[in-house]
Amino acid sequence: MANVVRAALVQATWTGDTESMVAKHEEHAREAARRGAKIIGFQEVFNSPYFCQVEEPEHYRWAEPVPDGPTVRRMRALARETGMVIVAPVFEAEQPGFYYNTAAVIDADGTYLGKYRKHHIPQLKGFREKFYFKPGNLGWPVFDTAAGKVGVYICYDRHFPEGWRQLGLAGAQLVYNPSATHRSLSSHLWRLEQPAAAVANAYYIAAINRVGQEEYGDNDFYGTSYFVDPRGQFVGDVASDSKEELVIRDLDLDLIEEVRQQWAFYRDRRPDAYEGLVQP
Repeated sequence: MANVVRAALVQATWTGDTESMVAKHEEHAREAARRGAKIIGFQEVFNSPYFCQVEEPEHYRWAEPVPDGPTVRRMRALARETGMVIVAPVFEAEQPGFYYNTAAVIDADGTYLGKYRKHHIPQLKGFREKFYFKPGNLGWPVFDTAAGKVGVYICYDRHFPEGWRQLGLAGAQLVYNPSATHRSLSSHLWRLEQPAAAVANAYYIAAINRVGQEEYGDNDFYGTSYFVDPRGQFVGDVASDSKEELVIRDLDLDLIEEVRQQWAFYRDRRPDAYEGLVQP
């Protein structure tokens, strides 16, 4: 019998306030559960606008503790209600002056399993993240969930192959990549990098992008979220580039072992020869 997991992701438009944004994602999750999904992931800092288009101290108000803040507590209750694993990216406040771009991973029974903190922090026009976030310091954890072994890599991280590989070496079967990226900067990379990473590391990737424009800048988030398999092939259609969408796909986890045996990239790695890659 095939080892198939039904997985979901949400690309969403900003509603204007946290309460309605979280409520909207809760409804998407309930619909995904009704349709048989066992895991769902949301976009980068899903409960807020992408405020990093500007540098304004007022936007620290979006930050909250993880896991004891209000959003993650609601996501834990939602996981218990729906019986789904949830990947919930938020702006994390650890203590005054210590802020991270974080994703909480919650098991299907509501258990908080841990968090991933974004490692690579951009400082570019429209992406002023160093103003807000410290670089992640928790490594690349892989969480043993009811839906399989799940990792997270956030937005700008996707340009750096090292973390993708760390997640594969740690046994990831599915990696969620919540993002906020806009048309003029990297849209030509969007359909290249995650499929290439899925091939190189032989696992599934859920690539999630926001959609629409928001009040804090000119970024036009182009959606086109998707699931990609270990052969680099899209699982079903890519989502709309202009509309909110709940994407649900069946992922055959047995394909991971098949690909790893056929292409044998892990067998033929040469870590003994890679020492220079980590020299400053």
